[in-house]
Amino acid sequence: MNLRAVRAIYVHEMKRFFRTLMESLLSPVISTSLYFVVFGAAIGSRIDQVEGVSYGAFIVPGLIMLSVMTQGISNASFGIYFPKFIGTIYELLSAPVNFFEIVLGYVGAAATKSLMIGVVILFTAGFFVELEVRHPLAMLAFLVLTCLSFSLFGFIIGIWAENFQQLQVIPLLVITPLVFLGGSFYSISMLPPVWQTITLFNPVVYLVSGFRWSFFGQADVPVGLSLLAIAGFTALCLFLVWLIFKTGYRIKA
Repeated sequence: MNLRAVRAIYVHEMKRFFRTLMESLLSPVISTSLYFVVFGAAIGSRIDQVEGVSYGAFIVPGLIMLSVMTQGISNASFGIYFPKFIGTIYELLSAPVNFFEIVLGYVGAAATKSLMIGVVILFTAGFFVELEVRHPLAMLAFLVLTCLSFSLFGFIIGIWAENFQQLQVIPLLVITPLVFLGGSFYSISMLPPVWQTITLFNPVVYLVSGFRWSFFGQADVPVGLSLLAIAGFTALCLFLVWLIFKTGYRIKA
């Protein structure tokens, strides 16, 4: 493996992140604070507890998942799309670097960025509510797997996109609605039976449920099923990335 190439790509992407560090970290902090003001104070004052957990604490895992998913997609998609846009990707493809090393550099940087933002949001949430993480290793595993899988997904979007507008289509019109409808701010047990069944077809439910279990020991779906879902999604993204480089889809053309 050409570790020097992986390091060069990784460092280049991380430097781009640190050049806008205040904006990159300040934005999720402000967004999280607004969510707590609106949901935690306004709505939370009318809801005593959800499954034995204060509403303000209950929404923390959902807020983290929302930010981690969208940031992972955004960072990875822009990271690979920009070289396509300015044409420098051909220099990368002609270099003695294989597709695994390219993916490792770009996706590793995007996953690191989204993980940092997730930690910042978790730290910020501690100023508003009392948090107890019952299963810290499981929490870290879910967080890292989510950062990795959605960064891979963002990498695929960056290859697929033909303009900057398309980079925002999937995060805004697909991922964000799925997160909001995936039990991020409520328990699906609060829904009517029919809607509970329908909600189970939302893949984000399994991610949020497993991540919430690591905090409070409670989940809407079995934890093993949540781990299987995130592992399956990661494997699918890896296969699609391999297929893209094998066929040269929207890279070599």
